[in-house]
Amino acid sequence: MTLRLSRATIASTVGTALEWYDFSLYGTAAALVLPLVFFPAGDPVAATLSSLGTFAVGFFARPVGGVIIGILGDRVGRRTMLFVTLLLMAAASTLIGLLPSYAAVGPAAPIMLVALRVVQGLGAGGEYAGAMLMSAEHAETRARGLNASVPTLGNAIGSLVATGVFFLVSSVMPHEAFIDYGWRIPFLLSILVGVGGVIVRLKVSDTPEFREARDSGDSVRAPLRALFASSRHKIIPGMLISVAPNVISYLPSVYALTYLTTHVHAEAWIGLTGVVIANLVKIVTVPTAGWLCDRFGRRPVMVAGSVAAAVLFYPFFFMLDTGTPVVIWAAFVMIFTLCNDLTLASQATMMSELFDVRYRYTGVTFTREIAGAVVGGCIPFVAAWLDGWSGGQIWPIVAVSALLCLLSAVGTRFISEPAHLREPSPATARSGGAAV
Repeated sequence: MTLRLSRATIASTVGTALEWYDFSLYGTAAALVLPLVFFPAGDPVAATLSSLGTFAVGFFARPVGGVIIGILGDRVGRRTMLFVTLLLMAAASTLIGLLPSYAAVGPAAPIMLVALRVVQGLGAGGEYAGAMLMSAEHAETRARGLNASVPTLGNAIGSLVATGVFFLVSSVMPHEAFIDYGWRIPFLLSILVGVGGVIVRLKVSDTPEFREARDSGDSVRAPLRALFASSRHKIIPGMLISVAPNVISYLPSVYALTYLTTHVHAEAWIGLTGVVIANLVKIVTVPTAGWLCDRFGRRPVMVAGSVAAAVLFYPFFFMLDTGTPVVIWAAFVMIFTLCNDLTLASQATMMSELFDVRYRYTGVTFTREIAGAVVGGCIPFVAAWLDGWSGGQIWPIVAVSALLCLLSAVGTRFISEPAHLREPSPATARSGGAAV
């Protein structure tokens, strides 16, 4: 495998990692600290649910931010909007670290927290799509799969760094001091994260495709209207290929952690370690999946990942039920890494080629973020409801998850491969054979 990563890809990935530090940090804090700081102390269960609810607010703000940032990105440039998303995330996270507690200002504290979480969600909605397009549009055609997929690593790296910093600070301080003020330190570090991200992204120009469209006067003033006027038939396929990546991302990383503690009675660290290991393995599997997209095509990689996940969901839960840490970790790598990265890489590559450059940012954020909010945001809750409805049986969860993943395989039938992958190779042409 020859790696042909552009400077834009490296900058996009580093920037995404720094930005996802902010978004992921909130998730850890929402479960462990924020209920104690920003909500009434009388009912700890209600406080925890309220805190996790603020986490969901950011998730469902992403489609709104994605569409707004996508429209502006098609009008003023991908690079400009990536600065905006970075500054939004860094500013919101830093301000969270400065918020007064519920004990100090009462109900105003959670209100301000929710407002800043919405700002985070707005920024996150346009970040990944912009980073993906910056990488793909700077890359040579035959390496677009590799370059479009690598920014996915930024999400994993940012999550790992955020978790590491949070637990490092908590481990070196007395618990009372950490709850009082120590938890703010990782959030205040976001200002340095923001500065670092800006420096990295200053070194990359806007994409050649966007500049060519802008300089030729071929850009559009209303990208969303142009999307529906010219490419509305591509919106549903774009949403379909976004289904499997969300199912395979959030079922293991969210619901499976709950399943392990409530059904298997495993200690929390076992599942969390599985997620960490799976994210570390992505350093190898993500670029490999991108290379496979360049070598064999985007559609076969998506079909392989989504069908494999549909088949392996039952073995995944069977492996969780063993309660054996090594087997559980292998289950996470099987689904959350191997299957997920195949779908993420092919989704990123197909998305970067699905829409016209004049409204591509808008098209990607509109299709990807809406599907992400509906599927990714709901699958943990749907799985929990099916668990209660079935009396703890896993087959309804497996069946629904498998069917959802197969939708992405179906969606690929309506998306064409790029021209260079449809053309026969010189050796095939000479032999008179058809391209495979």
